Amino acid sequence: MRFFKQLYDFYLNASIHVAFAVYALTWITLKNFNIVYDESMLYFNFYATITGYNFVKYFGIAKFHHRSLTTWLKVIQVFSFACFVLMCYYAWFLDKNTLICIFVFGIITFLYAIPFLPKKMYLDNQQNLRDISGLKVYVVGLVWSGVTVFLPLINKGYVFDADVYITGFQRFIFVIVLVLPFEIRDLQFDSLRLSTIPQKIGIKRTKIIGVLLLLVFFFLEYFKNELTSKNIIIHLFTFLITALFLIFANKKRNRSYSSFWVESIPIFILVLIIMIS
Repeated sequence: MRFFKQLYDFYLNASIHVAFAVYALTWITLKNFNIVYDESMLYFNFYATITGYNFVKYFGIAKFHHRSLTTWLKVIQVFSFACFVLMCYYAWFLDKNTLICIFVFGIITFLYAIPFLPKKMYLDNQQNLRDISGLKVYVVGLVWSGVTVFLPLINKGYVFDADVYITGFQRFIFVIVLVLPFEIRDLQFDSLRLSTIPQKIGIKRTKIIGVLLLLVFFFLEYFKNELTSKNIIIHLFTFLITALFLIFANKKRNRSYSSFWVESIPIFILVLIIMIS
């Protein structure tokens, strides 16, 4: 039993689960626009997510405590390096325009973790985008929507139309709402100067805003040129399951509630799409 607990912890701590969520959202985009399975793009996003997330999460620890790293963190470092190598391998097969966009998102990820601006703009002496007051949720939404909507379409030379931009905005909203249960969970631990949404408006109003955003997410589907009953069902399911997880989120929920179940929502959606296709 202890072995499985350690394996589960590694699965979450090494960002494998969140990588599957990004993989699922990328594949959902391909299916929405009737594009065939793009192995290079999907695997690149999977390994890039592990590399990027672990860099952001563990950069500070590795920088200041590299001589006394615990065994599990050393294993995650080795694992992340292996994922970085695989990310570079799959990047070789991507379109050059895709690589340019990836470079931009890579810079954003780098600045998210690395100090680069005057201290007076930051919190707790952490000079990176992650700690700028109120910015975190929007950076995550921007990067996820770019990586899971625009990158796979650019890589296939898809001509952008109104439906693409609507989908990108829907994904941005969806990811912001997915982050809210995490911010509610961490409310008792986050510095007040972070100005997260629950800190600024409270848990109840955060949930109301989240549900309203999900309503916008759902009804935006009706503005698309390609409107199908299948997509309506999928977006209704997405609205309902995400809203339920948000409504039942609270400060006392254990780690698995957000880090596993909430981040599983994109995987549930992909399974539904495969089932009804």
